[in-house]
Amino acid sequence: MEELQMLESILNSIPYPVVFVDIDHIIRYLNLRAKYHYYKERGYKELVGKSISVCHSDKSMEFIKQAFEKFKNNGAEIFLYVNVRNERVYIVPVRDDSGNLVGYYERFELNLQK
Repeated sequence: MEELQMLESILNSIPYPVVFVDIDHIIRYLNLRAKYHYYKERGYKELVGKSISVCHSDKSMEFIKQAFEKFKNNGAEIFLYVNVRNERVYIVPVRDDSGNLVGYYERFELNLQK
């Protein structure tokens, strides 16, 4: 199995949506769960190559842009909100081998707080 195929298989095994967005806020990758969520559940068409703002509200985009600014200064993962499925949503920076910011993705976890 080639490395790229192996990495995609790992991402597709994650039971939450994974959407990778580059530093220009353009969607570059969706795992299978993200494709199901955005295409089947929410009715969007092909999102790869489009701005993340297509599938986020203005308020969400403001949170994302604020987090992105913190990432530029070597910031770490940031909590965004709890979604309608009671999942905690985080935004996570992605850096290359030299530490340069190349994009970000959202991470989800079940919100166990009452």
